[in-house]
Amino acid sequence: MALPTSHQVSYWGIAALIFFLVIFALSDVLLPFIVGGAIAYFLDPVADRLERAGLSRAAATSVISLAAVLLVVLLVLAVIPTLVNQLTALVNAAPDIMKRLQGFLLERFPDLADSTSTIRQTLAEIGVAIQSRGAELAQGVLSSALGVISIVLFIVVVPVVAFYLLLDWDDMVAKIDGMLPLDHAPTIRRLAREIDTVLAGFVRGQVSVCLALGTFYAVALMAAGLQFGLIVGAIAGAITFIPYIGSLVGGALAIGLALFQFWGDWVQIGIIAAIFAAGQFIEGNILTPRLVGKSVGLHPVWLLFALSAFGTIFGFVGMLIAVPVAASIGVLTRFAIERYRASLLYQGKAGAPVQTASFTTAPEAPKPRRRKAARSDSSA
Repeated sequence: MALPTSHQVSYWGIAALIFFLVIFALSDVLLPFIVGGAIAYFLDPVADRLERAGLSRAAATSVISLAAVLLVVLLVLAVIPTLVNQLTALVNAAPDIMKRLQGFLLERFPDLADSTSTIRQTLAEIGVAIQSRGAELAQGVLSSALGVISIVLFIVVVPVVAFYLLLDWDDMVAKIDGMLPLDHAPTIRRLAREIDTVLAGFVRGQVSVCLALGTFYAVALMAAGLQFGLIVGAIAGAITFIPYIGSLVGGALAIGLALFQFWGDWVQIGIIAAIFAAGQFIEGNILTPRLVGKSVGLHPVWLLFALSAFGTIFGFVGMLIAVPVAASIGVLTRFAIERYRASLLYQGKAGAPVQTASFTTAPEAPKPRRRKAARSDSSA
């Protein structure tokens, strides 16, 4: 006999409360394990494909780990130093860029030459603020992600956690499936499949889109001769998961830098603009339809709210779990709406199968008796 609905709501509510309390209390410790679990979840389809190709799970995990190590070494040796150098150079160049912008505006608006001009003082303050705060911002991002534990521990724990979770992923899923409440197992499996579909479409798909588009922007902008092409491409690719925001921010930053670097060379500036137009075409017509799909179900506003709320409450760990939790809440909300539309509360008496119930409970009176009664009445 199934538990009453009120008891079920209480148990699931207590489980959710315990989950969030554990995240809040152990957020500092859970960071490498959450990152490792996310990596394992992201790479699980690759391991499954290698298994279908004939490799064992251990061999597939080893091949993926070796490829990941080689990729990390390549990034550390080739890409990351250049990225850091360009970020530092961009921060240091901010005052000079503001001065050139100020000179450009003074040529067209001579009234700004007044030293007491608000716009002139604002431009100068912006340049100084970017230079002084830029390094602090970059350092703050790194410290928020890695300052809780030592970098060495993080680098060691994450690959180990990812390796073992990827190795035992199918076994863990099977064990969790065997512990589901029998009365609700089919519904929970259905919801889990929908959540996995949303996460697979968004996390795996959007990460792939961000990497591909960021690489395209960085390589194309550097080939076009833009001074800070790598960092601009990285920024544009990193925020591509927010529709239009990535292209607008990256495009505005790249074209703005191109105006200062190539002022007067409109062909070169047009090439920079064309790179972002081509990137948007590739994203909208090739990458997103194939890697993400159209039925992800995560609205950008809902995603931004989840990132802001969980980031404020749980810090950097909260931002990591914001997407899975937002996807889960979205699926559960759609399920609740579906059950509500099928309920008597929504349909009311108009939607209740009254006639069907009357046919099954009260049999129709025999027709011959009605005919006999009619004849007797007529004869009378």
